[in-house]
Amino acid sequence: MVSQQTQEKYAELALRKGVNIQKGQALMINSTIEGAEFTKIVAKKAYELGAKDVHIIWGDDDLTLWKYQYAPDEVLEHFPEWKVKLHDMYAEDGAAVLSIRSTNPDLLKDIDPTKVAKANKAAALAMTNFRKYTMNDKITWSIISIPTGDWAQKIFPEKSREDAIASLWDAIIKIVRVDQEDPIKAWDEHNATLKTAREILNDKNYKKLVFKAPGTDLEMELPEGHIWKGGSAVSEKGITFNPNMPTEEVFSMPHKYGVNGTVSSTKPLNYGGSLIDNFSLTFKDGKVVDFKAEVGEDTLKHLLETDEGASRIGEIALVPHESPVSQSGLIFYNTLFDENASCHIALGKAYPTNVKGGSAMSEVELDKAGVNDSLVHVDFMIGSEKLDIDGVKADGSTEPVFRNGTWALDMKGK
Repeated sequence: MVSQQTQEKYAELALRKGVNIQKGQALMINSTIEGAEFTKIVAKKAYELGAKDVHIIWGDDDLTLWKYQYAPDEVLEHFPEWKVKLHDMYAEDGAAVLSIRSTNPDLLKDIDPTKVAKANKAAALAMTNFRKYTMNDKITWSIISIPTGDWAQKIFPEKSREDAIASLWDAIIKIVRVDQEDPIKAWDEHNATLKTAREILNDKNYKKLVFKAPGTDLEMELPEGHIWKGGSAVSEKGITFNPNMPTEEVFSMPHKYGVNGTVSSTKPLNYGGSLIDNFSLTFKDGKVVDFKAEVGEDTLKHLLETDEGASRIGEIALVPHESPVSQSGLIFYNTLFDENASCHIALGKAYPTNVKGGSAMSEVELDKAGVNDSLVHVDFMIGSEKLDIDGVKADGSTEPVFRNGTWALDMKGK
């Protein structure tokens, strides 16, 4: 098992570079009972760094599963008002939000996808206001993961539960740079590298990206005023934070009506405790018009039917194949990690911050600018060592952006 000292270094990294907790600021943590030991380390460290209040919302896979198995539909379709008020209260107070995700990827594999879809939609509707705080960077927020038994054994099925957890701890600690002598400095350097990449892409100001790989032939228009982001972000109050740890991506958005062609997944998608695998989507004028999946096709169907925007794309993210997550050689069955091993796109809501002035736009203005809206935002992986991407400039000329899964552009400086 990873040492107490290493867990403390990870907790401090999550607090200082993840949410960047400020003195006098509250912290809300979403975590799991199985991760209680680490979560308590985070809570204590947060108080030591000056947090005025630490509130933990506990989850438990067994309780979640039993609710789906035994609770009536009217319970699953109702999201408690007190939970909404709790989140809104902390958001309005300017709290930081840290999510420690470590769900069993197969948790809901035997549950009717219709039930899961209804519960997910009810939660998304209820949390619409709170989601504006995170997706517009009004507050600082971050997502990290720690090992739990079922998740670890999904990744390392040949190992005992204890050994699998130890192996997953080792992988996570390395990927998030906690194994380095000074993780804070390592993240400062990493954020600087991603900043250079996003600045180069913003200077390019491509009108369109073209993706080609086995099973993929996709053209994606980029909206006028689109912005590439990646690495650290800055909150409304000017606080720098890292929304995802790990993160290896630079990302923007396509025009919601400007995606055409077919794209195929390259890694499994864990959506709400169910796996979707070996799937493809065909787009016309931005909307999915055909789809298929070898695993989880019903779950994919319900995802696409969540609302009108769920069948359109809200994000495109570029990740070189040599990222530390990819080089681990592991499939994590966890989007936080798998998306940072591979170029990916997201079905559903776009981040308004990915278009100039987007955070201040009305819903009508966002739609006019080509910014997709939805109750969902679900990333899935499309990258591999076989992916090529071309950028189309304003004058119609084309240049390589990715070749064989990695940058074809010089990313060392403008």
